[in-house]
Amino acid sequence: MFKTIKNALKTPDVRKRLLYTLVLIIVFRFGCYITVPGVDSIALNEAMGNTTGIAGLIDMISGGAFSRFSVFAMSISPYITASIVIQLLAMIIPSLEKLTKEGGEAGRRKINRYTKILTIILALVEGIGIYLSYKSSGIFVDDSFLTGVLVVTGLVAGTSILMWLGEQITAKGIGNGISLLIFIGIISGLPSLVTTLWGLIMTQSGFSTTGLLLSIGILIGAIILVAGVVFVQQAERRVPVQYSKKVVGRKMMGAQSTHIPLKLAMAGVMPVIFASSFMTFPAMIIQIFVPDIASKTGFLAGLYNFSIATSTSNVPIGYSIANALVYLLLILGFTFFYTYATFNPAEVSNNIKKNGGFIPGIRAGKPTTDYLSSIISKLTWFGGFFLALIAIIPMLLRFTNLNIAFGGTSILIVVGVALETVQQLESQLAMRHYKGFLE
Repeated sequence: MFKTIKNALKTPDVRKRLLYTLVLIIVFRFGCYITVPGVDSIALNEAMGNTTGIAGLIDMISGGAFSRFSVFAMSISPYITASIVIQLLAMIIPSLEKLTKEGGEAGRRKINRYTKILTIILALVEGIGIYLSYKSSGIFVDDSFLTGVLVVTGLVAGTSILMWLGEQITAKGIGNGISLLIFIGIISGLPSLVTTLWGLIMTQSGFSTTGLLLSIGILIGAIILVAGVVFVQQAERRVPVQYSKKVVGRKMMGAQSTHIPLKLAMAGVMPVIFASSFMTFPAMIIQIFVPDIASKTGFLAGLYNFSIATSTSNVPIGYSIANALVYLLLILGFTFFYTYATFNPAEVSNNIKKNGGFIPGIRAGKPTTDYLSSIISKLTWFGGFFLALIAIIPMLLRFTNLNIAFGGTSILIVVGVALETVQQLESQLAMRHYKGFLE
């Protein structure tokens, strides 16, 4: 990886993309410290001293922007939710499905426009919900309508800016912009993790041997998790393909033997991001209509506790178990959805047949499609279960006295985005035939 970065810095075009990405990341981090207009900074420090539940999850993804009530407090979560909704609607609305599959570049632009419009609507709804939730906490300068408009407008504008930054990074920088913003937000919590581990070692009564051993155990566990995620993300099943001799123009092309690389986790980290947003969305909506829902009982309170169980331990254990099961099923579902959205066995089979190829031992046509579908299904089941287990197992730490900022979901996102970004960086170098890279 370090050699790839070194070679990238020697290539002018790639270096320009890296610097552009770095500048936009700095803009993102700078915006995390700009407080929304109408907020009392002194009252904010008292009210946001300890963010838990849905607030804690948003604060982690936003890189601490939520606890500071900055313009980026809502992070990019409305855009993620809007993307989920649009892609689900594309499965049931024929016109959207046609735009997605057959619309080409124009269709992608329309889908992107619909996603942006829905993002603004969801950001407006979520911004109103956040304002109403914290209206009684005294963090705003007053309770006037104008203050409410300023706060909500600032939050919606911040999400719009993040959406634009993500698009610019994707188009002119390196990596997927939206994923990279989430990645930067999460790793900004590393100093907090170091402080937590140091607090376990050096307690108020002095050096703690138990704390040292516990910290070492946490670090070893994190390394094992990272190694497992890297292995699964990089693992692939290679399906051999044989191409027979054919005439191209006036030349006879010889038989070729190649393979189709099928990733074990083809959907990457997006199922985890989508499942997290999907699980916490009900809590965001409930808070709009019932700002003090945390102190109430009943069906809505139960649904709220179920929704935030992913990000807090301050709920009954029954909610946590139910949440973990639903979270697992959602990750599996989104894994299958993304895998088959990016890899169509029938289309791949037709392309192989058109080019005079075949899989050894498998007839061309439908048998090849069935064979590829069978392989994809098995890989997706394994990859989906792995992602779900990695995301759920660290939730057990919430039932201890440890306050670890990083969990399984965070590690999956960080490692997945890092690998994806490095791969894109290598692709940029390969396209430019960089000699030092190809050697």
